[in-house]
Amino acid sequence: MHPHDVPVDRRTVLAAGTAGVAGVALVGLATDAEAAARYFRHGVASGDPMPTSVILWTRVTPTQAATPGSGNGPAATVTWQVATDAAFRRIVRQGTVTTTAARDHTVKLDATGLRPATDYHYRFLHRGVASPAGRVRTAPAADADVAGLRLGVASCANLQAGWFAAYRHLAARDDLDAVLHLGDYFYEYGPGQYGHGFTDLDVRTHQPPHETVTLADYRQRHAQYKSDPDLQALHARHPFIVTWDDHEVTNDQWAEGAENHQPGTEGDFAVRRAAAQRAYDEWMPVRMGPTTGLGDGTRLFRRLRFGRLAELSLLDLRSHRSGQVALGPGLPGVSDPARTITGRAQMEWLKSSLQDDRAVWKLVGNPVMIAPVVFPPLPADLARGINDVTGLLPEDGIPYNTDQWDGYTADRRELFRHLRDNGVQNTVFLTGDIHSGWACDLPVDAGTYPLSGSVGTELVCTSVTSNNLKDITGTPPRTTSVAVEAAIQTANRHVKYLNFDDHGFSVLDVTPERVQMDWFVVSSRRDRIAGAWRAASWQTRAGTQRVRPAAGGIV
Repeated sequence: MHPHDVPVDRRTVLAAGTAGVAGVALVGLATDAEAAARYFRHGVASGDPMPTSVILWTRVTPTQAATPGSGNGPAATVTWQVATDAAFRRIVRQGTVTTTAARDHTVKLDATGLRPATDYHYRFLHRGVASPAGRVRTAPAADADVAGLRLGVASCANLQAGWFAAYRHLAARDDLDAVLHLGDYFYEYGPGQYGHGFTDLDVRTHQPPHETVTLADYRQRHAQYKSDPDLQALHARHPFIVTWDDHEVTNDQWAEGAENHQPGTEGDFAVRRAAAQRAYDEWMPVRMGPTTGLGDGTRLFRRLRFGRLAELSLLDLRSHRSGQVALGPGLPGVSDPARTITGRAQMEWLKSSLQDDRAVWKLVGNPVMIAPVVFPPLPADLARGINDVTGLLPEDGIPYNTDQWDGYTADRRELFRHLRDNGVQNTVFLTGDIHSGWACDLPVDAGTYPLSGSVGTELVCTSVTSNNLKDITGTPPRTTSVAVEAAIQTANRHVKYLNFDDHGFSVLDVTPERVQMDWFVVSSRRDRIAGAWRAASWQTRAGTQRVRPAAGGIV
């Protein structure tokens, strides 16, 4: 689904009715940068591209007092336009909406009636001033034979830990169909918390200058991140497909609480989460219900289709999960079938998505890692025997991170057995969260792998800025991390690639024959104009269920 120009015929233009005629008359409106910056301080964005529709987003600042989270400012009328040309002479859709302080003066709408696999330009207008223009490409028709799909992939962007050079490099590419953001779009911490390196240096300082707890706090933090010029450029250049992880609310959240929430001083967790999710709904180009309207749901797991080539299932692994098991001897609770990371409804939905043969590739946007990373990965039969005697050993071995699927092994076993028993092919989990790069096979039984076979693969992108192993230990790159990587790979033979040291972004390329991820590294998080280079490339061929090194980078 690589970009190419598709002409719009006369009937399509006429379908816009008088809106198209009116749009032509608006071409001469003010477009100078100073005026646009006054009203459209947070840029424009698009998201969730479908064959005939796409979400469009902006925020308008109608008066100086109408700052994000303030609750101030009058109602504002905003016109939106979609055109097939950058000069907006061929407007095919437009409309007018009114926004108020009740929704923090954000604008989010579904632009419908578009053509599949088509490039469009969009913008917003307020008081005769045009916003910066954005570009978006619709998805191909559901039954289309598609030669390729290319996604930028990113996660874990902590503003206090560095500059967003990774976003700048993605925005400079003209070969992406969309950007897949796998969570931790922003961080909730206050200044001096979780900054750059083991000293927690603040390269930039969060606003508001304290941890986000209230609706006003979350609105201000979203606004700060969307004020970053590199993130604004990326949103304007490519549509986003997003899911959340934990920091969009607070660290290590689950259905009823979080590690970084203290009820005694921060109030009821349900109130805090509702505030965070409302702000997310207001500020992100994403559907959280059947429409783009506020208050029609908080369901984030959903599917997007790219012809017959790929179906992308986005998971929400925070809202429905059981509480994490505390680290300690044995950790038998990670195998408890009563505990869940997906919730029952989402698990059944996911199994149905993966079993369907509508597309060649089943891609899964997966906020936390699903490949087992355990010590030791004993054969399943042996582990069960030991556990029957001692009651101490989890069935899949002792995990090093119970916040990911390793802490909810009953759900993982159910999902992997579903893939195996139904002969599901070409499942690729695309994952963020862990601030490191991985390429893994997904064994039914890690203890007997590779004899037990693989039911899919997982490709994990590193962080945009958030600390990794070398940052936390304060050691030079490729020193202490090398030994840790080797130990993990020795104990977990299905882990084929691992990089604990670098920051950056990934590019995923999908064809009917293979899925390939290229990992790109930025030179320094503290350098606003940092360079980037390709560090590794891994792929999985159709029908193999295995990852292997790629001969070269994506062309």
